[in-house]
Amino acid sequence: MDTIKAIMTRRSVRVFTEQTVADEDLRTLLAAAMNAPSAGDGRPWAFVVVTDRGRLDRLADEVDDGNALFRQARAAVLVCLDPAREGFAGFGEQDCACASQNLQLAAHALGLGTVWIAVINVPPREAACRRILGLPDAVRPFALFPLGYPAQVPPPEVRYDEARVHREAWT
Repeated sequence: MDTIKAIMTRRSVRVFTEQTVADEDLRTLLAAAMNAPSAGDGRPWAFVVVTDRGRLDRLADEVDDGNALFRQARAAVLVCLDPAREGFAGFGEQDCACASQNLQLAAHALGLGTVWIAVINVPPREAACRRILGLPDAVRPFALFPLGYPAQVPPPEVRYDEARVHREAWT
């Protein structure tokens, strides 16, 4: 898929089919995520891949208030921040955001759907991810991505807004 087309047509998907996500596709998503830019080339990310039905259901209950999308998802990827690996202290969240966007675009290009579930700085979600996925104390859960083949795909939207563009200075 063309890059611009992928960016312009990617949408959050919250309803999935029962089709399994192939291990090869999960590896491709992780490779795309790890190809993201990072400050000082620190690459302070780590990933937890979840395919176990029981864990996905626990994520539904304990991270996202019973949200059905995790019960339908065939996999999930938790992007984690390891501050000890930051190339420049304090830039890890931005680095993980870049990796997360790459993961979403790669999923879309492969015909998979996902939605960004914010975890970092949401204490109950952070605690649930730690508990369910056994994260070390030094690693912070950043964002969680349920994955599957879309049962419904929202149509693309044109979101460009000239009123939000300031040229040369804010005027």
